Amino acid sequence: MDKIRILLAEDHIVVRQGARQLLEREEDLEIIGEASDGEEAVRLACELKPDVIIMDVAMPKLNGIEATKQIKALWPSVAVLALTGYDYDEYIFGLVEAGAAGYLLKSVTGNELIDAIHAVYAGELALHPVVIRKLMSRFVPATKPRETRPSELLSEREMGVLKVAAKGMSNKDIAGQLFISVRTVQAHLRSIFNKLGVGSRSEAVIYGLKRGWFSLDDLS
Repeated sequence: MDKIRILLAEDHIVVRQGARQLLEREEDLEIIGEASDGEEAVRLACELKPDVIIMDVAMPKLNGIEATKQIKALWPSVAVLALTGYDYDEYIFGLVEAGAAGYLLKSVTGNELIDAIHAVYAGELALHPVVIRKLMSRFVPATKPRETRPSELLSEREMGVLKVAAKGMSNKDIAGQLFISVRTVQAHLRSIFNKLGVGSRSEAVIYGLKRGWFSLDDLS
């Protein structure tokens, strides 16, 4: 069984140790490295090429936002899952726009963290409900006139997949709602990422939000 290879980026050693102990109980999860600051996270991401990085926000030398930007520029396929005690707007918007696939608060349970790791590894979103509300209030009411119509970039089916994906639904749930296979959902998402020039579902959703492709009704 292939394991999900994880890099922990967290400056508090007690938190890192607790996360390692929790995650290593799972047969399909493997901790391949630990970083105590943002610069080390970037270096280890390039050296170890993990599948998922659990990223704190407030870290020495380089914060989680800048570390995520650098990592996604160098290693676009890695999934970054933010795990932090802060729900500040600047952190949330900065990390999601940098390409983080998930943003969780440290109040989540162990099972919720494990589920989120599996979700971002599968290319899905893992956003705390507080984060979803903040993203909607940030982008949807303030959208500018549509500079580019969705039909100019995406097919009707691809736009349908993106709208459902924006609600945070899993690939399986998207497939069930649209009456297509999970493999077809994955193929559509890959095509969407390529057409929009993004590397993750979160970036694709932000792309659409900024251009007014979604309304509040679409995402509720």
